[in-house]
Amino acid sequence: MATTIPDPKSYSLEKLKLDTGRRRSMRVLLSVPILVVGKSAQKKDFSEETRTLVVNAHGALISLAERQTAGDKITISNKATQHSIACRIVYVGAMQAGKAQMGIEFERPAPKFWQIDFPPEDWMVPEN
Repeated sequence: MATTIPDPKSYSLEKLKLDTGRRRSMRVLLSVPILVVGKSAQKKDFSEETRTLVVNAHGALISLAERQTAGDKITISNKATQHSIACRIVYVGAMQAGKAQMGIEFERPAPKFWQIDFPPEDWMVPEN
C-alpha cells in the first residue's frame, strides 16, 4: 500500500527528527540498468554495472558489490539514456551474496533522470 507524504517543508525540524519515515518523493520499484563510477575504500577508481531496486526523484536504492560507506561520492549513468549524475551514498546495508543495498542521493533533485513520471504529491492509493 503506497501513501503520499506531504512536503517535508511543512513540518518543523523537531517533527522531522522524530518521524524518520517521511519521504521527500514517491518511491517506485523500478529496475534500471546503471553504471556506477567512484573510488574504492583504497582510493582506487572503480566502475560497476548494476541495476536500481527502487527509484525516486531524489535518488535510488541500488545493490553494489564494491564496498562503500555513507558519505562517499559516486557518479551513476543511466545506461538507457547515457545521462550521468553525481550522487552521494546515504545508506549502506549489510552484505548479502557479495553485494550490499545502498541508498544514493542525487546532489540535486532530478525527477526526469529515470525517464518516468512520478505520481503527483496528492496521489493516494485507496486501501482495500
